[in-house]
Amino acid sequence: MRLSKRTAALIATGLSGAMVLSACGGGDDSGSGGGGGGEGGGTFSIALYSDPENPLVPGNTTESEGAQVVRSLWTGLVEYAADGSVEYTGVAESIDSEDNTTWTVTLKDGWTFHDGTPVTARSFVDAWNYTAYSPNAQGGSYFFSNIQGYDELQAPTDDAGTITGDPVAQEMSGLQVVDDQTFTVTLASPFAQFPVTVGYSAFYPLPESFFEDPDGFGAQPVGNGPLQATEEFVQGQGFTVTRYDDYAGEQPAQAESVEFRVYTDINTAYTDVQAGNLDVAPDLPPDAITSVEAEFGDRYLEAPSSGFTYLGYPTYDERFADPRVRQALSMAIDRQAISDAIFAGSNEPADSFIAPVVDGYRDGACTYCVLDVERANQLLDEAGFDRSQPVELWFNAGAGHDAWVEAVGNQLRENVGIEYSLRGDLDFAQYLPLLDERGVTGPFRLGWSMDYPSPQNYLEPLYSAAALPPAGSNTTFYTNPEFDALIQQGNSAASNEEAIGFYQQAEDLLLEDMPSIPMFFDLEQAVHSEAVSDVVIDVFGDIDAAAVTIN
Repeated sequence: MRLSKRTAALIATGLSGAMVLSACGGGDDSGSGGGGGGEGGGTFSIALYSDPENPLVPGNTTESEGAQVVRSLWTGLVEYAADGSVEYTGVAESIDSEDNTTWTVTLKDGWTFHDGTPVTARSFVDAWNYTAYSPNAQGGSYFFSNIQGYDELQAPTDDAGTITGDPVAQEMSGLQVVDDQTFTVTLASPFAQFPVTVGYSAFYPLPESFFEDPDGFGAQPVGNGPLQATEEFVQGQGFTVTRYDDYAGEQPAQAESVEFRVYTDINTAYTDVQAGNLDVAPDLPPDAITSVEAEFGDRYLEAPSSGFTYLGYPTYDERFADPRVRQALSMAIDRQAISDAIFAGSNEPADSFIAPVVDGYRDGACTYCVLDVERANQLLDEAGFDRSQPVELWFNAGAGHDAWVEAVGNQLRENVGIEYSLRGDLDFAQYLPLLDERGVTGPFRLGWSMDYPSPQNYLEPLYSAAALPPAGSNTTFYTNPEFDALIQQGNSAASNEEAIGFYQQAEDLLLEDMPSIPMFFDLEQAVHSEAVSDVVIDVFGDIDAAAVTIN
């Protein structure tokens, strides 16, 4: 059934005063028990629409294609269900605190890495310190910024951002190993949502072998998840992973092996599923949307999504430094018309920086997301915007973005008299580093799926000063101390209601400054061949590879 609105509230239970995550709660009673491999067999294939941006190291995997693989090879302290809710089926026996500042993490017995070594408290503490240490340039570093001592792991820089020395420490003072099964985390300030965040891949453990060869590890990583890498990932091709028979989790892999296959064009992947040459395609080309349900029947999947598509502004570019320009271009776009023409109405026009799948979303929050051609032209005139120069519109190649980005350009031409040029010649793995390096010269397409179920995750990782590259994903390079302060107040709040209030105040600043153009709230769509069953695409846009069975 086609979904026009996503309404699940995912963090309603996430902000009590003292949170305890126990292994007794949650889980799927219909699944196989832990402590062994699945009973199925065979192999199946999943499409990746680019090479991962970086080697397959959890703390440096912050994009969708790498995340699909990493989440199949690892299991975190907690896990997330298909709807994004927290499940207590991971490595943590409990995560508890009396003050939301100092947290005690107790691990379950019996977890091992794919090389047979045990998963211990040290496996998490060492991994988190490595990711946070700025000379290691890990893209997930930002996620540890609220742990006491994080600042001491950041190299000093001058006003231009040039590194001027070494960090004063290599380990965060807020992390302490108590014994093999226990460690403590002391935060710089209270954060009641901390246990909700630690299912994200940046918080995964690393084996001792990683630290012996960090550079080589990412080609054939060693995780603790239901699937293991028994060969190296080949750029442009992918690799095949196999079932880990000693997996300690509650959902062992059902198939014997899974092939992650790299495609450079989403259309090719789709036609391969049609021909039976590919088993799972976790996205569709736009021109297939009107016919896919009739062709695939119950092998076509739709699910609510946390995905959010936007056009980011290079706020460092003088042309886009004035908020009035950013507001105007957003108001010159008819999102519904583009959705109807390109996506058969399946993509919902975005009216907020926060997706509807989490508490904190407000219907119609973005007044500059409503088409208003007269006001758009007035704002451009007030800002003195030079309309004689075309605007470059950037997007990554091969993922089906060409048509809708071109439609945006046509509306800018028609509504505000600005010509445009399309810059869509880079694949995702090339495109992302360019964004981090301030290499784009106009609005750029990006999408964001939540890392963990909280409205905070749509705000702080994308727009805070702490999340500026390379530590995080703030590729607009927007900074606002008032925004950062409100986010911190929300993080420190003692209740869900209080936290959301601060996050919405922070969003109000974004809704006025418009560092990006909210475009669409996505719908997860996938197709699969007749050879497989039990295919699930989750709210993060990932296929649960372990759950897929071979017919």
